[in-house]
Amino acid sequence: MEITVRCITVDDAKTISSLSAQLGYPLTEAQTLGNIEAILSLDHLNAFVAIHQNKVVGWMGVAQIIMIETLPYCEINGLVIDKNYRSKGIGKLLIEKAKQWAREKGNDKLRLRCNVIRTEAHLFYQHLGFIETKKQTNFELSI
Repeated sequence: MEITVRCITVDDAKTISSLSAQLGYPLTEAQTLGNIEAILSLDHLNAFVAIHQNKVVGWMGVAQIIMIETLPYCEINGLVIDKNYRSKGIGKLLIEKAKQWAREKGNDKLRLRCNVIRTEAHLFYQHLGFIETKKQTNFELSI
């Protein structure tokens, strides 16, 4: 199976919205388009898509994080592979792209967060060499 990886474009919004819904993130196409436009306008954010036969079958978002208390690093902030294309090496290709992008930004660490219920994803990330560094609780406040 031949897979190519390229930067996301605004034309990908409909498919990205559909793929995101597979993991429980039900943004509308318009909301997804707005997020893609914002990402494309900022140097510290990027997103990539995996293509098979001219069809987007996966996507990944990545960000360069700069905080006071730690050295800069990059973080994968979204990774979704179409349910019909999982376990075919597509996630690994996208992560390799994230590693390349992170190095180009001058970073030597790539991090990610994964929902505790996605145990298969945990195994996938560990297989690629990621190590669990901490557990945390996320809090949210509607404002």
